[in-house]
Amino acid sequence: MHFQSNICVIGNGAVGKAAALGFAQAGLSVTLLAPHAAPTEPAQAASWDVRVYALNQVAHDLLSSLKVWQALDASRVAAVDSMVVKGDGEQAGNLAFDAFGARAGALAWIVEDRNINQALDAALKFAPNTRIVSGRATRLAAGAEGATVHLDNGDVIGASLVVGADGAQSWVRGQCDIGIDYRSYGQRAIVTNFECSRPHHGAAYQWFTSTEGIVALLPLPGQRTSLVWSAPEVLAQTLLREPLSQLAERVTQLSGHQLGQLHPLQPELVRAFPLSLLRPHAIVAPRVALIGDAAHVVHPLAGHGMNLGFADVAALVKLVAEREPHRDCGDERVLARYSRTRKEDIFLMQAATDGLERLFAADFEPLRIARNLGLNLVNKLPVLKRALISHAMGKKP
Repeated sequence: MHFQSNICVIGNGAVGKAAALGFAQAGLSVTLLAPHAAPTEPAQAASWDVRVYALNQVAHDLLSSLKVWQALDASRVAAVDSMVVKGDGEQAGNLAFDAFGARAGALAWIVEDRNINQALDAALKFAPNTRIVSGRATRLAAGAEGATVHLDNGDVIGASLVVGADGAQSWVRGQCDIGIDYRSYGQRAIVTNFECSRPHHGAAYQWFTSTEGIVALLPLPGQRTSLVWSAPEVLAQTLLREPLSQLAERVTQLSGHQLGQLHPLQPELVRAFPLSLLRPHAIVAPRVALIGDAAHVVHPLAGHGMNLGFADVAALVKLVAEREPHRDCGDERVLARYSRTRKEDIFLMQAATDGLERLFAADFEPLRIARNLGLNLVNKLPVLKRALISHAMGKKP
């Protein structure tokens, strides 16, 4: 069978679904190629997804424009009203931001992966000119007239533009022979959720340590918090082996009882994700554009991997929708504009997250003193603080 559309999106994560929805709402025909779904156990209604995202204003605006934000289960979304960043050692530095100082309603919103995907799936069912195809792509060919994606069952998808939204191990990127620069951080992100005996008041906390990695506690609705611990590999293995109640006690002590005593949420669940830096040598190729983790992978210390992906979607959909009438969706000029538009944002975020990880990973006392002084200095400079928080929120200072 041959499917023909303006756009073929490959990938079934939130970024790929948002792209398919955005193109459809822009009046273009879309084929979303998703892998065959693996059987999963239904989630318990009261359970909390351990994979959460701190969505910034850009992500919020995109999902709102797609009418997806309004479809989220609002009772499971927590606004981040303030953020406190702490250094390590006896003279730990301190840097604090709040929504009032940033002249914003919220610094970010903590949303579960499941909540986002359920809202996107519901929206896609009603999206015009959208076809969802399940299968595995085996070959991608691009030419002057368009691109074709061949599937393992013999079906073919034809499109003017193929969008690779298929993650860090992107098949689309590999088909285009786009090289990558890769560096493993030798860390895993340990993620789980806790109940806390003290209210968090919408505050997110982050501790930079040189020996135990980076620990973040993100607010969930009610007296709940989500842990993202970027732990060195040896420590990560220990954290995964021990009972979750012991991990809760570790975090309680490491955080100085900031949220009181922590207890595992029921049912208990913990997951781990290897951390790396990935820089493709290009995010476009003939008839192809990469978005999300296919286009960039960053350290999660700032929580901006998903935000970068949604910013990719917003830029690509806008540029394709506003192209000149004589250009098709995959025109090389349109793709070049997308590459230029996203270059600075991606570079700055990768440089910032990688630089901070290297800075705080060094267990060297003079450097420890300097970075703690730096946190305290920035905390006393309102202009610099506003610039930092505006960039993090995706806004211009």
